[in-house]
Amino acid sequence: MEHSIVALNPILFMIAALLIIMACYTALDLLTTFLSVEKYKRLLFIGSSCSMGVALWTLNLVIIFTLDNSGVASYNFSTILFSLLLAISLSAVGLLAISYKTELLQIIFCSFMLTLALLSNYMMSILTINHSVQYNPYLLVSTLLIIFSIFATALAIFFYFKRVSQSSLKPLSTLMMGGAIIEGYYLLLRVIPIPVDGKDGRGDFVQLTPFMLYLVCVVSLFILASLIGSSTIVGRRLAKSDNTVNDIRHALDQSAIVAITDAKGTITYVNEKFMEISQYEEQELIGTNHSIINSGYHSREFFTDLWVTIGQGQTWNGEICNRTKTGDTYWVDTTIVPFMKKGKPYQYISICSNISRRKKAEYDLMGSIQELEDMHYAIDQSSIVAITDAKGVIIDVNEKFSEISGYDRNELIGQTHRLVNSGLHSKEFFEEMWRTIHDRKVWKGEIRNKAKDGSFYWVDTTIVPFFGVNGKPFQFLSIRYDITERKQTEEMLHRQDKLAAVGQLAAGVAHEIRNPLTSMKGYTEYLQLDETDETRLEYLEIILDEIHRVNEIVEEFLQLAKPQSLNLETKNIVKIIENVLSLTEFDARKKHVSLKLVCIHEEILVNCDENRIKQVFLNFINNGMEAMPGGGAIKVMAERKEENVQISIIDTGMGMPPEQLRKLGEPFFTTKKSGNGLGLMISFKIIENHLGKVFVESEVNKGTVFKIVLPIKPVKNAWPRK
Repeated sequence: MEHSIVALNPILFMIAALLIIMACYTALDLLTTFLSVEKYKRLLFIGSSCSMGVALWTLNLVIIFTLDNSGVASYNFSTILFSLLLAISLSAVGLLAISYKTELLQIIFCSFMLTLALLSNYMMSILTINHSVQYNPYLLVSTLLIIFSIFATALAIFFYFKRVSQSSLKPLSTLMMGGAIIEGYYLLLRVIPIPVDGKDGRGDFVQLTPFMLYLVCVVSLFILASLIGSSTIVGRRLAKSDNTVNDIRHALDQSAIVAITDAKGTITYVNEKFMEISQYEEQELIGTNHSIINSGYHSREFFTDLWVTIGQGQTWNGEICNRTKTGDTYWVDTTIVPFMKKGKPYQYISICSNISRRKKAEYDLMGSIQELEDMHYAIDQSSIVAITDAKGVIIDVNEKFSEISGYDRNELIGQTHRLVNSGLHSKEFFEEMWRTIHDRKVWKGEIRNKAKDGSFYWVDTTIVPFFGVNGKPFQFLSIRYDITERKQTEEMLHRQDKLAAVGQLAAGVAHEIRNPLTSMKGYTEYLQLDETDETRLEYLEIILDEIHRVNEIVEEFLQLAKPQSLNLETKNIVKIIENVLSLTEFDARKKHVSLKLVCIHEEILVNCDENRIKQVFLNFINNGMEAMPGGGAIKVMAERKEENVQISIIDTGMGMPPEQLRKLGEPFFTTKKSGNGLGLMISFKIIENHLGKVFVESEVNKGTVFKIVLPIKPVKNAWPRK
């Protein structure tokens, strides 16, 4: 029997070729969309696989129809359906590989699966006849290699070199893949021919009946309409999404600095604002990474943390300092969003806003804050600081305020300065102060305050008012310096000036008074010898007492006028105090005054003239008892303070108002009914000769405190100072 090769009708072949090319284009188009979007991925992949399967199956359908029409094999619907499903399945396996990663290995695998699908469909045509075929294996392998090479080249052009220009590569790849399918069937028909009985022994074109021609056209149109319809539906859905994406992208481009990178950080897109702020052109940025604008400000750990965050699929937000092409730096508030595929990021979009002005303002503000903190620290270390609200309520104090006042911070917050008011200053004094600071003026002055333990301290005060936008004060800042020692020194110098004045008076007058007193005393005593009248004798006795009192005053003047040498010896000051208290104990009982010594030390050695020191203690204790006519208590405290000993004589008497306290120690000033005030002056002089100091604190109706400070270390050349 003679056979001829099946020859396809030209009209049928042209329709099939058109369907193949359109199906290939649709497959590539849907696959490209599948790789670039996250929505409808399953539908897109199925459509791409079906389109590629139809492209591979179309010529197989034509051959089956040709065999059926020639009478070689009968039409079998199950064979046609199986061959279509086989082509779609093998195409899906190949496209699945290339959708996972578009690398060379995946392209080779996909080309192999497409070649296998083409060969399998052709073999399905042979299965329709029960006939053994002969072929040359070398020619078959060569044919398959040619088909494989064309498929691989088309896919490589489209995917592996996709960065060139995808819009022009898609038609080229479509034509190459369509050509590979058509050429593949043509070569396979030559390598594995399908025998058909012929009258003349030659292969003739099979003439299709009008029914077959219409059938092929209807099937072709149905396939074409299905492909176009599915592509149109997906296209419309994607177009709607694309419009939204484009709107969002346009809005971002107008308001933000946008860059897109691939998974390795290589820049694939930048907008105009990115180029504007970085001063780089687009071609200088595309293909590089963000190290091109790295300013070096941030550490390696900073960027490591950034990459770890976005590599885990999490959005990163932070502020980055970048560098322009000209070397200037700028700050951007950056949000980096990773786009994930199969659990791994495949690209990143960076959305930034320029915050350079804000950062500059922050740096300027930080510098100002640092300066304020430095000034605040300096003031805190050297000054006593308090802040009050508009009503004078304390809202903040520093440690030095707590330290000098003896109050804890919590005890001061919420209180007014009445808590430390010593009562020295008048109401008018504080009214003038408040009037000044409310007139937007800084007030300066010296204030005596009272600590928690009852002691007094002086502060040089500056009060600065702060006013709000409404023109009213909302807080006051008080900066004070401790001037207690200075005030005590001034007081001591003031007393020394008074003592010097009295000494000069005594030097000029004492001798002139003493001579007449001696004569008056002698004649009065002479008159007493012959006087027998009791009344006259009483008058003469009064005259002698007054002469004696005047003489004592003169003696006190002389003590102030001339230096007195001291008999300095190392003595236990505690024993001296105990001795003085025992001397005054009887007198104290009569006046209902209790005496108490408080000292934790049994021995405190000082260099002193014991008799002179006793004279001072007796004077101060007697003054205290006289200030308590109705009885009371006197407490004597002795304590070490560094290189000194402080003896405090505290009474619970009537106390003295500030104006009397200022005059204390002046010649002839006394608060007693009888006295001349010289006793205190002499006592101050004695302590001064011992290189010591006397401080007096008093409060009306609460009592008076005399504080005597004497050096513990030996005193050399402790002679009175003129």
